[in-house]
Amino acid sequence: QVQLVESGGGLVQAGGSLRLACTASGRSFSNGAMGWFRASPGKERTFVATTSGEGRKYYADFVQGRFTIYRDNTKNTVYLEAKSPKPEDTAVYYCAAAAEPMPSTQRAYTYWGQGTQVTVSP
Repeated sequence: QVQLVESGGGLVQAGGSLRLACTASGRSFSNGAMGWFRASPGKERTFVATTSGEGRKYYADFVQGRFTIYRDNTKNTVYLEAKSPKPEDTAVYYCAAAAEPMPSTQRAYTYWGQGTQVTVSP
């Protein structure tokens, strides 16, 4: 069975840095998309960033220039690095993966991690 496990969450000061990792097991996602979503307190889960099966990267506007997504297919792992997090980045961050190279909806991401809490203090 497929499992995605996130790590690296925790408390970080605004302007600091943070790196999240997500490792998948049970199948390879080298040809599929792997991405990150987040749910801020009291809000619905929303898209943050993804890396497609073709090697393209896409970011939500609110993290553009501040976050970086990258992957290591030899480890079946995707990373999200927050270069300059803000308090509004506080959320539960979820890793997701899909067999499709470029999913267009959250529903197309059929595999999800359990989430990891990220708290950014002022």
